[in-house]
Amino acid sequence: MEKEAFIPLVVKWAKSHGFKDIQANMEGYETPKSYERAADNTRFTPDVTGVNMFNRHYLEVCMKTDQMRGHISKWKLLSELAGMKGAKLYLMAPRGHVRFAREAVDQYNIPAEVVKID
Repeated sequence: MEKEAFIPLVVKWAKSHGFKDIQANMEGYETPKSYERAADNTRFTPDVTGVNMFNRHYLEVCMKTDQMRGHISKWKLLSELAGMKGAKLYLMAPRGHVRFAREAVDQYNIPAEVVKID
């Protein structure tokens, strides 16, 4: 299943947990701001962002994949940005991907909260 199919579930979770001014990388929502890595001009766009307690938090769908390098880079960048602003990175893992997400957070030392979504 594609990652994009889970973005509406992440938006629903964000709304139910009090997030406001939600931006999502899907139709019907404003697209979150992209960030570009100067070294190779790679662009990173968060899946979902939302404001809670006056800070903009990042919510990323986390799924098992063979191309981990790009995802790890994106998560590290977003966790750095969140940390500088007093916010958080949430890795939203569908059923069957939660353990993988927790292991990736531990292995790569990424300050993020793993949340299970259905």
